[in-house]
Amino acid sequence: MAIYYSSTATPAGAGGIPSSISLRSGAGKDHSLFTLNFSSLGLSSNDYSSTTCASLRASADSAPKARFVARRKESISVRQLGRPLTEYMSLPASQYSVLDAERIERVDDNTFRCYVYRFKFFNFEVCPVLLVKVEEQPYGCCIKLLSCKLEGSPVVVAQNDKFDASMVNRISCDTNQSNSLVQQLSSDAVIEVSIEVPFAFRLLPVAAIESAGTGVLQQILGIMLPRFMQQLVKDYQAWASGDTSRQALGTGEI
Repeated sequence: MAIYYSSTATPAGAGGIPSSISLRSGAGKDHSLFTLNFSSLGLSSNDYSSTTCASLRASADSAPKARFVARRKESISVRQLGRPLTEYMSLPASQYSVLDAERIERVDDNTFRCYVYRFKFFNFEVCPVLLVKVEEQPYGCCIKLLSCKLEGSPVVVAQNDKFDASMVNRISCDTNQSNSLVQQLSSDAVIEVSIEVPFAFRLLPVAAIESAGTGVLQQILGIMLPRFMQQLVKDYQAWASGDTSRQALGTGEI
């Protein structure tokens, strides 16, 4: 997935100020994810100019900060087999086998290192590496982010000491349907990132950066969460059929 920046020409005298930012999943015009118009944020050309001047005067100690927050809920119907889904969801984390062999490393029974898919943000390559812990809960689990390291373009790597990130993903099954042939497996994930705006981005209003960053997080959740849920269902089916030699699912490809 690539994120592209494009600006619409502004009237003469406006100083070449971009009026919009487009995020696209490919170079073609038919692959638009969304377009952010500064006017929709209540920003005028003067606002943009003021923001630019203020940003250029800012020192490292007063660097502006942007906050990205994304949330996604996913639910999938699971047909129960010989062993109930609630029993599967009560297993310790060490007994799940939903790991992408090329994307996730097991650190210990409850801790994992995850290599998120590479993507481009304003033409900079980004590859987050997450350290997460799985906490067991009745009929489910909670996946929490312990730390995050950025890999990719030099300007991206330079941000590693300039941002904070948190993530919680709660996974559970509906115990009210334990006797039903079909049960619901649910996931509720929230990601929040607070980052110092890199100098290369300070020509843009913070509101525009936050909208773009939130959009990228939503796209990542939209790709990864359904895929994880599908792998969880496949592992349940293998476990319920009595397969004791379950292997990691997936090869790191979307």
